Amino acid sequence: MSNSTRPCTACDHTSATTRRDFLKTTAAVGAAAASVQLVGAAALGADKQAASQTTLVKELYESLNDKQRNVICFPFDHELRSAVNNNWHITKLRIGQDFDKNQQELIRQIFMDLHSPEYAERVLGQVEHDGGFDKGAIALFGKPGSGKFEFVFTGRHATRRADGDSVEGAAFGGPIFYGHAAASFNEPPDHPGNVYWYQAKRANELFQALDGKQRKLALLGDSRGEHGTETVKLSGKTTGLAGIPISEFSADQRELAEKVMEDILAPFREADRSESMKLIKKNGFENLHVSYYKNEDIGEDGVWDVWQVEGPAMVWYFRGAPHVHTWVHIRESA
Repeated sequence: MSNSTRPCTACDHTSATTRRDFLKTTAAVGAAAASVQLVGAAALGADKQAASQTTLVKELYESLNDKQRNVICFPFDHELRSAVNNNWHITKLRIGQDFDKNQQELIRQIFMDLHSPEYAERVLGQVEHDGGFDKGAIALFGKPGSGKFEFVFTGRHATRRADGDSVEGAAFGGPIFYGHAAASFNEPPDHPGNVYWYQAKRANELFQALDGKQRKLALLGDSRGEHGTETVKLSGKTTGLAGIPISEFSADQRELAEKVMEDILAPFREADRSESMKLIKKNGFENLHVSYYKNEDIGEDGVWDVWQVEGPAMVWYFRGAPHVHTWVHIRESA
């Protein structure tokens, strides 16, 4: 009997091991498949966003009369396409008075689709509060549906771009600007009602996670200031940038920095969020430098109103004094 039971015991043990291995393998395959599905779904979502964007801009383009077309349409490579500022009108026509109701609705939809569903209404509310969507101006570069094109919306505290992902190597299609003056032009230290102040709170959480030596490297005097398009000029450098390099961070600090960056990107559409992180990481997340500016601290409360993330091919300059101005430029190369 003992001899007859040994093979069965061994067989049971082998069978159990095989089942465990099978379950592990199945789980691994399932996880890999799920991962592929998620990546595929994200890519599909981005493709749908780009297609929808192209369709809307093409419809707007085809609806233009000769007068509108002569003022707002430019060749794709026109230098005006790369311009950005905190309060400007890229062309002379105004959305509310120089475009018909259908065109106004198309422009509004294009703008809304550039933002995440969670933030789109809040962002539109900020634009309405800070001067009015109807007072904005647009330009079109290239011809939608026949190659590269770009739609640009401008106004107070707003420069946004829609390119149907036809502009390669540039998140958002190029430099953008966003901001808000919520309670007043000179906002108090806690910036009540400001749509974007949450971003400074997250950036300050990162500062609080730094040790004393790291804070000395990160905390500087005066920031770069604002100089129109020059504000987002890319350096191409991995060293010698303002503040502390993320290469000096511990693993948990780096993880926090990535989460902060992802949260800062939250107002924008998925395609732009994904492309931004992809390009930033391609240039080396460890090459990013983070800086805070003590000389521009509203209320001198140690909650830094002005801060910046800069890398060889990116600038994210958040200027919360006297109210929020944010300059963004992320590319594959400088």
